[in-house]
Parts: sequence; C-alpha cells; structure tokens
Amino acid sequence: MNITSDEALKLLHDVALGLVRDTKQEDVPDLTLRQLALMLTVYLEPPPHTVRGLAKKLNVTKPVITRALDALGKQSMIARRRDEADKRNVIVQRTVKGALYVEQLADMVVAKAQTITAPLV
Repeated sequence: MNITSDEALKLLHDVALGLVRDTKQEDVPDLTLRQLALMLTVYLEPPPHTVRGLAKKLNVTKPVITRALDALGKQSMIARRRDEADKRNVIVQRTVKGALYVEQLADMVVAKAQTITAPLV
C-alpha cells in the first residue's frame, strides 16, 4: 500500500478520532500515546518483556514505564509478574482484555485505511 504524506496524516487523524470517540464507552480505555506505544510493543513484539527492556526500547526511564504499566494494569490491559529466574526482573505479560483491545484497534486502522485509499468513483 502506497500512501502520500497527507493520506498518512489523515489516517492517523481518523484513527485518533476513532479512539477518542470510542472511549465514551465505559469498557474502552482512554490510553495516552505512551501507553499505546507500550501496549503495541508488548503485543506485537515477541516476549519476554521486562521493565528494563521496555524502557530501553521506548527510550524512557524505568519509572516512566512503571507508571504506564500501573495505569494499564488497573485496566487489565497487561499483567506483571516477578521473573522466577531473576527476582530483580519484572515480566510484562499480555492479557485477554489487552489482546482484544489491540485486535479492535487493528480492525479500526484497516477500516480507516480503506476509506482513505479507496478510489473515488
């Protein structure tokens, strides 16, 4: 799929609007951009994911990741557990609710992209 810069920005705009509008529903969380980037990293890249590794990947500090994980954990979008092999590490895990959110997000992006790249008749 080849899109122009304007089309790419329109797609981002449409997805952002869709996310904002969906958060009016009680069961749809309103994620910050940082939380969304963290979610997509956990759900799209192969595990294991640690706080240290996520901080390095997103180029932020560990406390920033911890705060984002706290918020996502309260919404049951991710789970955390201690690494049994190394108790200093915290492993970030996917959840069913988080997987469903990412799947619905993907469906929204596809739908919005199709409207942008659809030929005008």
